[in-house]
Amino acid sequence: MASDDSFDSRDFKDKKRKTEMESTSIHNFPLKHGCEDNWSWSNAHRSYEVNICGTNGTVAHFHPNWSKGTAGVRGIRPLNNGRYYWELQLSERIFGTSMMFGIGTEKTRLHADSFINLLGEDTNSWGLSHKGVLWHGGVALMYTKRFKENTPTTIGILFNGIEGTLTYYKDGVCLGVAFSGLDKVKEPLYPIICSTAAKTEMTLCNMRRDFSNLQDRCRAELVKHINKRSDVSCLHIPRILRTYLLEGMKEKTYWRQVDNDNTYNL
Repeated sequence: MASDDSFDSRDFKDKKRKTEMESTSIHNFPLKHGCEDNWSWSNAHRSYEVNICGTNGTVAHFHPNWSKGTAGVRGIRPLNNGRYYWELQLSERIFGTSMMFGIGTEKTRLHADSFINLLGEDTNSWGLSHKGVLWHGGVALMYTKRFKENTPTTIGILFNGIEGTLTYYKDGVCLGVAFSGLDKVKEPLYPIICSTAAKTEMTLCNMRRDFSNLQDRCRAELVKHINKRSDVSCLHIPRILRTYLLEGMKEKTYWRQVDNDNTYNL
């Protein structure tokens, strides 16, 4: 594993030093002037060792019985060309070989029968482990202090598709730009998390995004005043506008957590 001396990128150091000075509080996270975003973990793109539960599928539970390898899950939100921020609430069970948070293409592996740093094992993904190490292309770079074990932690991730950067926050403090050049990636990029540790849990929250245009901003304001999707049909507006409003809303659904041994009986 690389040490601090392994950094050979002056640009990386300059960007990290600059953003470290722009620390934020947990109540002043990035894109506060954007709008709320709604996405979940993908039930179709996950390891069989990941259970998705919670409101709207925002909770990922890893290795519900015991761990025999590395399990990952992908988010449904494509990130390219936009600016997105999301937070991960890590339960107090922070330990093991690797708990990782980052992004990747559709080619990123989501399961391995060994204990590895899954994100960043190749050029298809970029990730930060709970040991404070960045991984990409099989190369490890020391980035921040190791997370305290058995201590609840909140990780914020800011993807800037315009500038092509990925920045991490820990308990409200900006850790600096971790990766750059992401604007040159042509394949769709998605949020991804993974863990080698048994019975660990990560909860998705505080999702925000930039407005893409004025129309998008107006829709975000309107849906704040609509209680449920069925209310949209009562609005005296053209059908095309009702459809556009519905696209900006998400019906609440609840994922039921099941025991891994019983999934074949569902």
